[in-house]
Amino acid sequence: MSPTELAEKIRSQDTPLLVDVRTPAEHESLRVPGSHNAPLDLLRKNKETLAEQFTGEIVLICQTGNRANQALQHLCAAGVETARVLEGGVVAMEAQHRQHTYRGQQRWAMDRQVRMVAGSLVLAGFLGGKLISPKVGYLAGAIGAGLTFSALTDSCAMAAALKKMPWNKVEADPTVEKLLAEIPRSAQVQAPQTSAVRSRR
Repeated sequence: MSPTELAEKIRSQDTPLLVDVRTPAEHESLRVPGSHNAPLDLLRKNKETLAEQFTGEIVLICQTGNRANQALQHLCAAGVETARVLEGGVVAMEAQHRQHTYRGQQRWAMDRQVRMVAGSLVLAGFLGGKLISPKVGYLAGAIGAGLTFSALTDSCAMAAALKKMPWNKVEADPTVEKLLAEIPRSAQVQAPQTSAVRSRR
């Protein structure tokens, strides 16, 4: 779904269920108002349970679209056929329709943090190998091997470690129980109106 299509749905109050699969810190920093935070790891581990509640049109949101596409694959495997990905993620939404985004406490996106740490370690290994000891250069090789393994397994140990850092902590991390408690209320907003129309008929 394009940012413009989502913006039109929001303006018409025909908003689909918005599921943000980024980390809680990223969600707090920049989000589409009304979106529910279900980090990718949480969604992956509970995809069958969540699939039972994910009815109607669903839009998956992340920073630029990569994690949302992974979430889509997990939900499709669990039987969800109505989910779509926000093209370009929340970054594109802010660039094209800033009025439908909200910025809170600012933090770097997780992929940016991973690139910063990995790049710094590779640089340190290269310089250390030249200036201190050739053995320090193995650090760059280890990081390269770790990134290769991350790509092959579609996982990231560095991101998992960074999520635990103090600057990535929020007051209350999302849980599947909290998410399930929120979803029915958002999905049934129009239910009373439908009942009222039927009663008048």
